[in-house]
Amino acid sequence: MQDKQLFVPEKISMLEFKMLKGQVEAAESFDADSVLKHQVKSTLELGFNITDKLVKADFTIAITADSEGLEKSSVTGNFHFVFVYKVDNLDELAIVGKNNMVDLDGALGNALSSITYSTSRGILLTRLQGTALQNFILPVINPNNLFNDK
Repeated sequence: MQDKQLFVPEKISMLEFKMLKGQVEAAESFDADSVLKHQVKSTLELGFNITDKLVKADFTIAITADSEGLEKSSVTGNFHFVFVYKVDNLDELAIVGKNNMVDLDGALGNALSSITYSTSRGILLTRLQGTALQNFILPVINPNNLFNDK
């Protein structure tokens, strides 16, 4: 049993953010208020540079909105965000094992997925204003499920 907890949230800092893709496609006549439901698919992939204490989070989101009315139509939104984090004690929390697979501390994985997902929610709230997806809010989820979907 360990005497001290290795994961310390204050040792994480976000160094960089990029939006590689941000696209909403809809018919010109689409009415955002006619949306019946939204469907969301997302993926999160982490990459590690343990020597430099860096973690790259690639987060993609695909949104589909189905509308009501005589002319049923849909709207799609596709986004790809990249976050780069520095974790001061990454070498203690991410151990490279067989086949170069990383054994990641669960608390660090949870924190990185939570930060990535919730920051993406805020970015989407602003980016979607004035579009056919303006009423969409990325739902609250268990951030560990982002890893379990693979």
